[in-house]
Amino acid sequence: MNSFSRRGFLQLIGTASAAALGAGVIAAPARAQGAAQFKLKYANNLAIAHPLNVRAKEAAEAIRRETGGRVELQIFPNGQMGTDTDMLSQVRSGAIDFLTQGGTVLSTLVPVSSINGIGFAFKDYNEVWTAMDGALGAHIRAAISKVGLVAMDKVWDNGFRHVTSSIKPVQSPADLKGLKIRVPVSPLWTSMFKAFDASPTSINFSETYSALQTKVVDAQENPLALIDTGRFYEVQKYCSLTGHMWDGFWFLANARSWGKLPPQLQTVVAKHLNAAAVKQRADIASLNSTLATQLQTRGMVFNKPEIEPFRTTLQKAGFYDQWRKKYGDESWALLEKYTQKLA
Repeated sequence: MNSFSRRGFLQLIGTASAAALGAGVIAAPARAQGAAQFKLKYANNLAIAHPLNVRAKEAAEAIRRETGGRVELQIFPNGQMGTDTDMLSQVRSGAIDFLTQGGTVLSTLVPVSSINGIGFAFKDYNEVWTAMDGALGAHIRAAISKVGLVAMDKVWDNGFRHVTSSIKPVQSPADLKGLKIRVPVSPLWTSMFKAFDASPTSINFSETYSALQTKVVDAQENPLALIDTGRFYEVQKYCSLTGHMWDGFWFLANARSWGKLPPQLQTVVAKHLNAAAVKQRADIASLNSTLATQLQTRGMVFNKPEIEPFRTTLQKAGFYDQWRKKYGDESWALLEKYTQKLA
């Protein structure tokens, strides 16, 4: 599968097999001679048909083939192993062997893991992947290694986040003033929108549609894929392509589980997981290129604001200085190695 069809993505989400959901696992077949020597449980909170799970399944099959059936990667999608926080605890304890997790939740354990989400830091994917495949990513992986986890080299894509609203487009920082906007439960998100004098409210993703529908909030922010699959276009008219934050998924292994694999098997597993991550990045890029057009046909009005005024507002509000102190000068210098100077 060299490219990811948006239509196939949505159709598969809507028609995911009940049997697969009931079993709660996507598993590569065991070797013909008997059960796999190493059965590894991998959990995530995304739908079976999300590009991440499609590519992870391909990786599992490739791992099985190259190891002669010795390694079986069992995929538990759709949050079937619990909430993000639950799964993070489970991968640390060894109840599951692998987890993909973004910086929002992981930062509760590894604070620096959310640094890539600093507002308006990255201007495009070229900067993102240069940083995350380079020294900044290595710095975060080193911090992750200190809490009993092993992070694969390649980060999987979640996407740049954009603001949607039911009342007006966001063309300048002034348009955020007083805006009642839903944000994830994260100090980084809350502090950024407060710096714009917005009125951020922390609401779980599963409750966001209802909150928008009942006008508890008038706006929200997410990558285009989640704006689409969350059907926010039904309760939001405007989509402003702010690209204000980027977040990805670290592919994490329990250090003890990882250590039980012989080195040659570690090499095979890491190779295929990292290759799958690169393919998934391309899938998301392809999907994003069609989603704006599709959302427009569903009634959303798009605009692309100039970004520099948003950065300037955050600088004047002390947002960057605040987070530079929290992350520390070393981490901040690594971020600014790949972005323009922020603080």
